[in-house]
Amino acid sequence: QVQLVESGGGLVQPGGSLRLSCVASGRTFSNYAMAWFRQAPGKERECVAASNGRSRGPFYADSVKGRFTISRDDAKSTAYLQMNTLKTEDTAVYYCAARYAPGNWYPTGAHEYDSWGQGTQVTVSS
Repeated sequence: QVQLVESGGGLVQPGGSLRLSCVASGRTFSNYAMAWFRQAPGKERECVAASNGRSRGPFYADSVKGRFTISRDDAKSTAYLQMNTLKTEDTAVYYCAARYAPGNWYPTGAHEYDSWGQGTQVTVSS
């Protein structure tokens, strides 16, 4: 497992942007698949983006395609989620997650990740 610390959430108006960061410590970051999940009140936790930083392209949920971008800087052991054109329905607690995945694959189910950040609130409201 790795330890994950998130930052970057906040209040933003519809149409605005935010960038979430997730700093990992404890293991070789490049061997880990990274993902961003979100959970709104009364809803299940859903994967909005996932990546292993290798040749396989990232995964995006249909609801965020074209608006969100997942990226990573292995030298800084940091993953990012750039969120543009935010909508009120993007309001949720966002979590980064990691799991050891040295091959060219990454999971998208919450139960498949064993390291989680503390969560950061994103509120989209006018």
